[in-house]
Amino acid sequence: MSPKASAPAFAGFPRDAIQFWHELTAEMSREWFMANKERYETSWVRPMTALLEAAAAKLAPLYRPKKLGAPRIMRIQRDLRFSKDKSPYKTWIGGGVAIGTRKPNEGPVALYMHFGAEAEYVGCGQYVFMDQTLARWRRLVAGPKGAEIAKIVAALKKAGFTVGAYETMARVPREVEPDHPRADLLKMKGLVAGFPPIPRGLIHKPAFLDWVVKHAKTASPLSRWIVKHLG
Repeated sequence: MSPKASAPAFAGFPRDAIQFWHELTAEMSREWFMANKERYETSWVRPMTALLEAAAAKLAPLYRPKKLGAPRIMRIQRDLRFSKDKSPYKTWIGGGVAIGTRKPNEGPVALYMHFGAEAEYVGCGQYVFMDQTLARWRRLVAGPKGAEIAKIVAALKKAGFTVGAYETMARVPREVEPDHPRADLLKMKGLVAGFPPIPRGLIHKPAFLDWVVKHAKTASPLSRWIVKHLG
Protein backbone atom coordinates (compact mmCIF):
# COMPACT_ATOMS: atom_id res chain seq x y z
CA MET A 1 0.00 0.00 0.00
CA SER A 2 1.11 3.54 -0.58
CA PRO A 3 -0.03 6.78 1.08
CA LYS A 4 -1.91 9.34 -0.99
CA ALA A 5 -1.95 13.11 -0.78
CA SER A 6 -4.92 14.89 0.80
CA ALA A 7 -7.98 14.84 -1.42
CA PRO A 8 -10.88 17.27 -1.88
CA ALA A 9 -14.10 16.72 0.07
CA PHE A 10 -15.86 13.46 -0.75
CA ALA A 11 -18.67 14.04 -3.24
CA GLY A 12 -19.42 10.44 -4.15
CA PHE A 13 -17.92 8.09 -6.72
CA PRO A 14 -18.86 8.99 -10.32
CA ARG A 15 -21.96 7.16 -11.53
CA ASP A 16 -20.08 5.66 -14.47
CA ALA A 17 -17.03 4.67 -12.38
CA ILE A 18 -17.89 0.95 -12.34
CA GLN A 19 -17.44 0.84 -16.11
CA PHE A 20 -13.70 1.18 -15.59
CA TRP A 21 -13.56 -2.23 -13.91
CA HIS A 22 -15.58 -3.95 -16.60
CA GLU A 23 -13.29 -2.57 -19.31
CA LEU A 24 -10.15 -3.42 -17.35
CA THR A 25 -11.42 -6.98 -16.88
CA ALA A 26 -11.87 -7.31 -20.64
CA GLU A 27 -8.61 -5.61 -21.67
CA MET A 28 -6.20 -6.58 -18.86
CA SER A 29 -3.07 -5.11 -20.44
CA ARG A 30 -0.50 -2.56 -19.39
CA GLU A 31 -1.08 -0.56 -22.53
CA TRP A 32 -4.78 -0.18 -21.80
CA PHE A 33 -4.22 0.62 -18.14
CA MET A 34 -1.60 3.30 -18.83
CA ALA A 35 -3.94 4.92 -21.35
CA ASN A 36 -6.70 4.93 -18.71
CA LYS A 37 -4.63 5.55 -15.57
CA GLU A 38 -5.89 9.11 -15.08
CA ARG A 39 -9.44 7.81 -15.37
CA TYR A 40 -8.67 5.30 -12.60
CA GLU A 41 -7.22 8.05 -10.42
CA THR A 42 -10.16 10.39 -10.99
CA SER A 43 -12.93 7.82 -10.69
CA TRP A 44 -11.59 5.75 -7.82
CA VAL A 45 -8.33 6.73 -6.11
CA ARG A 46 -9.16 10.38 -5.38
CA PRO A 47 -12.75 9.82 -4.19
CA MET A 48 -11.72 6.88 -2.03
CA THR A 49 -8.86 8.83 -0.49
CA ALA A 50 -11.25 11.69 0.26
CA LEU A 51 -13.76 9.28 1.79
CA LEU A 52 -11.17 7.58 3.99
CA GLU A 53 -9.67 10.88 5.13
CA ALA A 54 -13.05 12.36 6.06
CA ALA A 55 -14.17 9.19 7.84
CA ALA A 56 -10.87 8.89 9.73
CA ALA A 57 -11.20 12.43 11.05
CA LYS A 58 -14.64 11.60 12.47
CA LEU A 59 -13.53 8.25 13.91
CA ALA A 60 -10.24 9.37 15.46
CA PRO A 61 -11.71 10.36 18.88
CA LEU A 62 -13.01 6.81 19.40
CA TYR A 63 -9.50 5.35 19.32
CA ARG A 64 -7.58 7.78 21.52
CA PRO A 65 -4.91 7.63 22.82
CA LYS A 66 -4.10 5.53 19.75
CA LYS A 67 -3.78 7.58 16.57
CA LEU A 68 -5.25 6.53 13.26
CA GLY A 69 -2.82 6.18 10.38
CA ALA A 70 -3.06 8.04 7.12
CA PRO A 71 -5.45 6.42 4.63
CA ARG A 72 -3.72 4.00 2.30
CA ILE A 73 -4.86 2.74 -1.07
CA MET A 74 -3.74 -0.69 -2.19
CA ARG A 75 -1.72 -1.08 -5.38
CA ILE A 76 -3.81 -2.09 -8.36
CA GLN A 77 -0.97 -4.27 -9.67
CA ARG A 78 -1.28 -7.90 -8.62
CA ASP A 79 1.57 -9.85 -7.02
CA LEU A 80 2.15 -12.58 -9.58
CA ARG A 81 5.06 -14.38 -7.91
CA PHE A 82 3.02 -17.24 -6.44
CA SER A 83 -0.13 -17.07 -8.54
CA LYS A 84 -1.18 -19.24 -11.46
CA ASP A 85 -3.37 -16.35 -12.60
CA LYS A 86 -1.01 -13.96 -14.39
CA SER A 87 -3.54 -11.17 -14.87
CA PRO A 88 -1.49 -8.04 -14.12
CA TYR A 89 -4.22 -5.97 -12.44
CA LYS A 90 -6.82 -6.34 -9.73
CA THR A 91 -10.39 -5.69 -10.79
CA TRP A 92 -11.13 -3.78 -7.60
CA ILE A 93 -9.72 -1.00 -5.43
CA GLY A 94 -9.10 -1.42 -1.72
CA GLY A 95 -8.00 0.93 1.01
CA GLY A 96 -8.02 1.35 4.75
CA VAL A 97 -7.22 3.34 7.86
CA ALA A 98 -4.96 1.58 10.35
CA ILE A 99 -5.12 1.97 14.11
CA GLY A 100 -1.60 2.89 15.19
CA THR A 101 1.57 2.90 13.15
CA ARG A 102 1.26 -0.37 11.24
CA LYS A 103 -0.08 -0.69 7.71
CA PRO A 104 -3.75 -1.66 7.31
CA ASN A 105 -2.79 -5.15 6.17
CA GLU A 106 -0.54 -5.71 9.21
CA GLY A 107 -2.85 -4.93 12.14
CA PRO A 108 -6.31 -3.74 13.18
CA VAL A 109 -8.13 -1.13 11.12
CA ALA A 110 -10.79 1.39 12.00
CA LEU A 111 -12.03 1.12 8.43
CA TYR A 112 -11.42 -0.95 5.31
CA MET A 113 -13.30 -0.86 2.03
CA HIS A 114 -13.10 -2.19 -1.49
CA PHE A 115 -15.14 -1.72 -4.65
CA GLY A 116 -14.89 -3.46 -7.99
CA ALA A 117 -16.52 -5.32 -10.83
CA GLU A 118 -17.96 -8.08 -8.67
CA ALA A 119 -18.22 -6.86 -5.08
CA GLU A 120 -18.30 -3.96 -2.68
CA TYR A 121 -17.37 -4.20 0.99
CA VAL A 122 -16.90 -1.96 4.01
CA GLY A 123 -15.77 -3.18 7.41
CA CYS A 124 -13.27 -3.00 10.25
CA GLY A 125 -11.22 -5.26 12.51
CA GLN A 126 -8.20 -7.44 11.72
CA TYR A 127 -8.43 -9.78 8.75
CA VAL A 128 -5.77 -12.23 9.91
CA PHE A 129 -3.94 -12.92 13.18
CA MET A 130 -0.40 -14.14 12.71
CA ASP A 131 1.75 -16.36 14.95
CA GLN A 132 1.86 -15.04 18.52
CA THR A 133 -1.19 -12.84 17.98
CA LEU A 134 -3.25 -15.86 16.94
CA ALA A 135 -2.10 -17.80 20.00
CA ARG A 136 -3.01 -14.90 22.29
CA TRP A 137 -6.39 -14.51 20.56
CA ARG A 138 -7.20 -18.14 21.27
CA ARG A 139 -6.15 -17.91 24.92
CA LEU A 140 -8.25 -14.79 25.46
CA VAL A 141 -11.35 -16.14 23.70
CA ALA A 142 -11.15 -19.42 25.60
CA GLY A 143 -10.81 -17.57 28.92
CA PRO A 144 -12.94 -15.06 30.86
CA LYS A 145 -12.15 -12.12 28.54
CA GLY A 146 -13.71 -14.06 25.68
CA ALA A 147 -17.17 -13.31 27.01
CA GLU A 148 -16.69 -9.61 26.23
CA ILE A 149 -15.80 -10.06 22.57
CA ALA A 150 -18.54 -12.68 22.18
CA LYS A 151 -21.07 -10.13 23.44
CA ILE A 152 -19.74 -7.52 20.98
CA VAL A 153 -19.95 -9.97 18.07
CA ALA A 154 -23.49 -11.02 19.01
CA ALA A 155 -24.66 -7.39 19.13
CA LEU A 156 -23.13 -6.64 15.72
CA LYS A 157 -24.73 -9.69 14.12
CA LYS A 158 -28.08 -8.66 15.56
CA ALA A 159 -27.58 -5.21 13.99
CA GLY A 160 -27.04 -6.70 10.53
CA PHE A 161 -23.24 -6.91 10.44
CA THR A 162 -21.39 -10.02 9.29
CA VAL A 163 -18.44 -11.35 11.28
CA GLY A 164 -15.68 -13.35 9.67
CA ALA A 165 -11.96 -13.82 9.12
CA TYR A 166 -9.31 -14.57 6.52
CA GLU A 167 -9.63 -18.23 7.44
CA THR A 168 -12.01 -20.20 9.64
CA MET A 169 -10.99 -23.67 10.74
CA ALA A 170 -13.33 -26.62 10.50
CA ARG A 171 -12.61 -27.52 14.14
CA VAL A 172 -11.56 -25.72 17.29
CA PRO A 173 -7.84 -25.90 18.26
CA ARG A 174 -6.97 -29.28 19.75
CA GLU A 175 -6.36 -27.83 23.23
CA VAL A 176 -9.97 -26.61 23.41
CA GLU A 177 -13.07 -28.68 24.05
CA PRO A 178 -15.15 -29.08 20.85
CA ASP A 179 -18.29 -27.86 22.64
CA HIS A 180 -16.70 -24.70 24.02
CA PRO A 181 -19.39 -21.96 24.17
CA ARG A 182 -17.21 -19.69 21.99
CA ALA A 183 -16.18 -22.39 19.51
CA ASP A 184 -17.18 -20.27 16.51
CA LEU A 185 -14.75 -17.52 17.51
CA LEU A 186 -11.99 -19.98 18.40
CA LYS A 187 -12.09 -21.36 14.86
CA MET A 188 -11.34 -17.92 13.39
CA LYS A 189 -7.83 -16.81 12.45
CA GLY A 190 -8.85 -13.16 12.41
CA LEU A 191 -11.85 -11.02 13.26
CA VAL A 192 -13.60 -8.51 11.00
CA ALA A 193 -17.03 -6.93 11.05
CA GLY A 194 -18.52 -6.43 7.61
CA PHE A 195 -21.04 -3.61 7.46
CA PRO A 196 -24.62 -4.24 6.27
CA PRO A 197 -25.24 -4.10 2.50
CA ILE A 198 -24.71 -0.62 1.04
CA PRO A 199 -27.99 0.91 -0.14
CA ARG A 200 -28.22 0.93 -3.91
CA GLY A 201 -26.64 4.00 -5.49
CA LEU A 202 -25.43 5.47 -2.19
CA ILE A 203 -21.73 5.30 -3.10
CA HIS A 204 -22.39 7.98 -5.72
CA LYS A 205 -23.63 10.49 -3.15
CA PRO A 206 -21.91 12.61 -0.47
CA ALA A 207 -24.22 10.94 2.07
CA PHE A 208 -22.21 7.73 1.69
CA LEU A 209 -19.68 9.28 4.09
CA ASP A 210 -22.30 9.54 6.82
CA TRP A 211 -23.36 5.93 6.23
CA VAL A 212 -19.76 4.73 6.51
CA VAL A 213 -19.07 6.71 9.68
CA LYS A 214 -22.31 5.60 11.33
CA HIS A 215 -21.53 1.93 10.82
CA ALA A 216 -17.84 2.31 11.65
CA LYS A 217 -18.82 3.83 15.00
CA THR A 218 -21.24 0.99 15.68
CA ALA A 219 -18.56 -1.60 14.88
CA SER A 220 -15.73 0.21 16.68
CA PRO A 221 -16.03 -1.83 19.92
CA LEU A 222 -14.76 -4.83 17.95
CA SER A 223 -11.67 -3.01 16.68
CA ARG A 224 -11.09 -1.38 20.06
CA TRP A 225 -11.18 -4.80 21.75
CA ILE A 226 -8.54 -6.05 19.34
CA VAL A 227 -6.34 -3.03 19.99
CA LYS A 228 -6.71 -3.31 23.77
CA HIS A 229 -6.06 -7.03 24.06
CA LEU A 230 -3.94 -7.93 21.05
CA GLY A 231 -2.04 -4.68 20.42
